[in-house]
Amino acid sequence: MRSWLVGVAAVGLAVGVAPFMGKGHAVHAGTPPLGAPAISLVSAAPGAEVPARSADAACALDLSGLDLTRIGLGDDGATAALDHGRTARLTVDPILQALALEVMASRHIPESAIILLDPQSGEVLVYASHVEQGPARDLVVEARAPAASVFKIVTASALVDDAGLGPDTRQCYSGGEERILPSDLVDNPARDRWCVTLGGAMGRSVNAVFARLASKDLDPSKLERAAQRFGFGEGLAFDTTVEPSSIRVPADALSFARTAAGFWNTTLSPLHAAWVSAALQRGGDPVRPFIVREVGAANGSLREAPARASTHAPVVSTTTADALTRMMEHTVSEGTSFRAFHDARRTPFLPGITVAGKTGTLTDDHAQRYYTWFTGFAPSHAVPGIRPVAIAVLVVNGPAWRVKANTVAREVLQGFFAEQKVPGVSRPKLLARQDAAD
Repeated sequence: MRSWLVGVAAVGLAVGVAPFMGKGHAVHAGTPPLGAPAISLVSAAPGAEVPARSADAACALDLSGLDLTRIGLGDDGATAALDHGRTARLTVDPILQALALEVMASRHIPESAIILLDPQSGEVLVYASHVEQGPARDLVVEARAPAASVFKIVTASALVDDAGLGPDTRQCYSGGEERILPSDLVDNPARDRWCVTLGGAMGRSVNAVFARLASKDLDPSKLERAAQRFGFGEGLAFDTTVEPSSIRVPADALSFARTAAGFWNTTLSPLHAAWVSAALQRGGDPVRPFIVREVGAANGSLREAPARASTHAPVVSTTTADALTRMMEHTVSEGTSFRAFHDARRTPFLPGITVAGKTGTLTDDHAQRYYTWFTGFAPSHAVPGIRPVAIAVLVVNGPAWRVKANTVAREVLQGFFAEQKVPGVSRPKLLARQDAAD
């Protein structure tokens, strides 16, 4: 039997949220956002300890000492160490886990994390972190990275629920690509040269549209309520401690609009991002993720982990989830991830599979940290015989860009659907080359 141990190393993203701007705009780390926060969910100073939720009471099995920074992979499955000489047998797919780690390591990504989640059962299929240099750290459950434009999902849900907007709502705009100015919040027919639907704005991550619509149709309390429904400010139930994602909603109009567009004041963990995508795939009903299937005692006896049921209220209604799904489909069909999910001939890497996703990009030139996100689910609508999946990928590049999160996500999804033998889907070339060498 082949067996190997994979060390999952990661460096904490102990940075403040305020210093970030979108799409390449540099902001010095000491620059605060405009305005003081009116509402704050888990508002801690950068680098400070944040309240976190450990494995919930629904999992009665003792999982103390669970170490997910070193996951052992073998023909008989994946394992991780517990205390007192015990071993946790995991839900992780060894083939997909090895692929995810290889994708990150082969590109020498400074820091990255990948989680693949079955939205129906809650089983974690991939749980991987990578860092080129530094001590082991579990990035999957750390909420130190800025949520960036992934937060547009939350804003869009509020626009649907509180303002009655939808994927086909049109909004004209100008500017706003790299920063949001006061003039970007005001309708001006003489200046607004471009118009787009809300679905198109989600797909292309048009900052000015989200900032303007939030300014016109939302307020801090509405945005805070939407974020709370999506789990911001609480530690999600899981088999190990999860750091809460945070949001600070400023009171002044400009800072509020920037927050709604994903520029400021939010953090997110990869686990939380995948949880959001899984909930939308389920029509707004969250699933309780888990990674431990059985616990083996030091004497060799096994005990199956009990079923874990989600106690979290729906994040949105089925109608709103459908609207958000339609918006997120634009990301891959014609938006910020079109190139990542199509080859040079515009042929999809995942033919016959519609992907709903959202990207996020924020840069901190002062600290030379460049964050990209991809989260989503596929197929975005049920396809008989094809197992659905939710994914979240965080990539932190240095001054020399290695790869964006959407490309990493597509490669892992290729591996997932190729393993199911979906017609027309092949494993990513990276793994194919490795197989040829073997």
